[in-house]
Amino acid sequence: MNLSALWQELLVSSTVGAAALSALAGGVLNGFWGRRPCILLASFLFSVGAVMLSVAPSKEILLVGRVVVGLGIGVASMTVPVYIAESAPTHLRGRLVTINTLFITGGQLFASVIDGAFSYLPKDGWRYMLGLSLFPAVLQFFGFLFLPESPRWLIQKGKTQKARRVLSQIRGNQNIDEEYDSIKTSIEDEEKESGGDGPVIWRMLTYPPTRRALIVGCGLQMFQQLSGINTVMYYSATILQMSGVKDDKMAIWLAAVTAFTNFTFTLLGVWLVEKVGRRKLSLGSIAGTALSLFVLAVGFLVSAQHSPPITLHPADPSTLNNTCTTYGFCSDCMLNPDCGFCYLLNGSSVVDSSCDHVNKASTGEAAWGRCSNETAMADGTFWAYNYCPTSYSWTVLMGLIMYLIFFAPGMGTMPWTVNSEIYPLWARSTGNACSSGVNWMFNVLVSLTFLHVTEYLTYYGAFFLYSGLAALGFLFIYGCLPETKGKKLEEIESLFENQLSALPKKDIRHQLRYDTRIMDEISYISL
Repeated sequence: MNLSALWQELLVSSTVGAAALSALAGGVLNGFWGRRPCILLASFLFSVGAVMLSVAPSKEILLVGRVVVGLGIGVASMTVPVYIAESAPTHLRGRLVTINTLFITGGQLFASVIDGAFSYLPKDGWRYMLGLSLFPAVLQFFGFLFLPESPRWLIQKGKTQKARRVLSQIRGNQNIDEEYDSIKTSIEDEEKESGGDGPVIWRMLTYPPTRRALIVGCGLQMFQQLSGINTVMYYSATILQMSGVKDDKMAIWLAAVTAFTNFTFTLLGVWLVEKVGRRKLSLGSIAGTALSLFVLAVGFLVSAQHSPPITLHPADPSTLNNTCTTYGFCSDCMLNPDCGFCYLLNGSSVVDSSCDHVNKASTGEAAWGRCSNETAMADGTFWAYNYCPTSYSWTVLMGLIMYLIFFAPGMGTMPWTVNSEIYPLWARSTGNACSSGVNWMFNVLVSLTFLHVTEYLTYYGAFFLYSGLAALGFLFIYGCLPETKGKKLEEIESLFENQLSALPKKDIRHQLRYDTRIMDEISYISL
């Protein structure tokens, strides 16, 4: 299918838009049905969506399939971390929730390799790429038929005998009496303190500890998306082409390299989370992310400053209102989605270049002239729709790799890990639903606007913007996120009983020096 920039953004954003809605609804579903049925529902939606995507006869059906998959993603994204956190022992909780993110990035890596392999098929390779997602969805569905419900949810619903059996099953030979009594007592105390009546979200907002926890949880998810992670992952091949990688297949394989980097350094996060702690890992991660986005922006800026000039301005024989022929440099031509760059190579030098109108039926060729078809381009003429040929594309690839090295261990995982921990049981489903909804809503905002932001702010302007937003995220995390490492779920609520500040005032100067040293250590380990 030939898709315009608008349809590309719509297909990407429809999934995350549906995920945002279903994540919010997932809080209600988790409260009534439990964690296990919600994960089974998500797996079913994944399977139905995969079938629709693989057989879609039109872009409209493709859009519907993407929405169905998005509904499954939203429910799973807010349910799975909660299920893991409620089932895991205290000393392994953070690591196990982080491993969930590790396997998500592993799936992205596997998908990138599959994409690269199917990109060589002459026709309909994308159907196989999307259709293969059916197999892990079916595997997850049948796997969860054999897993138990969360013991904490069972206790909350009064199913105490079943909860004891489940807790005994997942703890093996350990004595569960102390843990069971602690959970049961905590649930009873929470219900008394929270007021007991009214919608859960209202009780959360009127009860100061949960209100503060909700602000922290939603803020973490917001800054994860405003740091541009899903723009980097969704559009990594496009970003690499924008930087000057002209071969589509090469861009797809380089995107697989970025997915491998994301997976590898998420694995580093699994190791660091219980050693360094959530707070310090998040701070070091987002500081490095802001720096990496700055490097990425500088890479695009250098590429733009060395953009090839346009030497030919052929008259448009059609009746098109063509502004493409008025541009003087390739970088200006690329900012107009209706234009592409047609050129010859003399060694490594660009010669006989022009900015021509794009064929509406296919962005792979010009509407007329020497780049209008494969026969016309047989003499060695090249057509570039969304990139300018440059020898500086390596700077953008370096920025992408740096970005994932810093982002993956901390900001890629910690928002989900922290949100699975910081809410009391009566508010855990709703709190995770709200924070997941915020994550997906800002995911929609960033992914839907990325190509248009690059059009109006230029490529380097967009990444300077993301770098500034990541810097704001650093200030938020430094001021608001407490350390939850090593604490029982029932103990974490006390961290939010006072004002929304991670540090006492007298400790701020000392902690700033300590966190700076920790960030240096994380940067050294990552590099």
